[in-house]
Amino acid sequence: TPPGGFAGRHAETVVDGGWLLPGLVDVHTHPGAEGPDTEFDEEVLRRHLGEHRDAGVLAVRTPGTAARMPAWVAKDPELPRVTSAGRWLATPGRFFPGFGRDVGEDELVRAAVEESTASSGWCKVVGDWRADEPALPLTLLASVVEAVHAAGGKVAVHCQTADGTRNAVLAGADSLEHGMHLDPALLDRMAGQGTAFVPTLSVFGRGVDAMRAREPSVRRDLWLAGWDTMFGNVRAAHEAGVTVLAGTDSLPCGTVAGEASWLVRAGLSPESALGAASWTARAWLGLPGLVDGAPADLVAYATDPTTDPAVLDRPSRIVLRGRVVR
Repeated sequence: TPPGGFAGRHAETVVDGGWLLPGLVDVHTHPGAEGPDTEFDEEVLRRHLGEHRDAGVLAVRTPGTAARMPAWVAKDPELPRVTSAGRWLATPGRFFPGFGRDVGEDELVRAAVEESTASSGWCKVVGDWRADEPALPLTLLASVVEAVHAAGGKVAVHCQTADGTRNAVLAGADSLEHGMHLDPALLDRMAGQGTAFVPTLSVFGRGVDAMRAREPSVRRDLWLAGWDTMFGNVRAAHEAGVTVLAGTDSLPCGTVAGEASWLVRAGLSPESALGAASWTARAWLGLPGLVDGAPADLVAYATDPTTDPAVLDRPSRIVLRGRVVR
């Protein structure tokens, strides 16, 4: 628009009627590899980020990848904005061997500071792994959080056991990834210290029938017990003032609309679930929404998505950095 006036005949109408949202956000996605048995690949990374963009997901947080995010990602105007946590940090026996950055417990604090300062300010620690094995010790995890915070960074913690989840909260982690077996007594503390909850319901929900079909075992039974509490804990967390956010942790990329629908099933209002995948998540990542002077990252819909998150699967226009991409 020229100074002091409208663009007139030079303007192009890209949206005529409908509803506008700030670009969608997936705060737990791992682009760049097809699974723990495949290597990180930059062409796969580009394809995955393109899948996010084409679904209206214009910002992502990658809490752990098999390699640090290449510099070209931030420079490509056609790809979503990426907040990276560097490589997964896993101590012995607590992750897929060789898929992240394997470190000893005595190296973890230093490695966490390194990954956070080499990425977007975040690091990701695997706080527990198998249900019948011990979680990362609380004192060690607290030292990680203290050191990373002192360096100006933030810590995401993978946790799926009662001890792992408890330790992540008591250590002051910035986000709980998954949070199975979360003790509701910790919710007020989470809200007070600003620990966000990323329950990744969709990836668990898709696997629950297969888990139920397995032969009884410690791992199966504890997993199912954790799943049975997830909806109630997500709803209680939201009611307690915890920031609940949408993350998919699964392929294909670009399916955060499905996670928003799972949050509604857990008891969040459609508007709150939508915020978890849009404006709430953007504010949490330090990204602006639909405000004067903000980058034009927006998605348009023909019908109101606050009444039904399934509408998110049907964007009529996607604008990234002021450019129409669809």
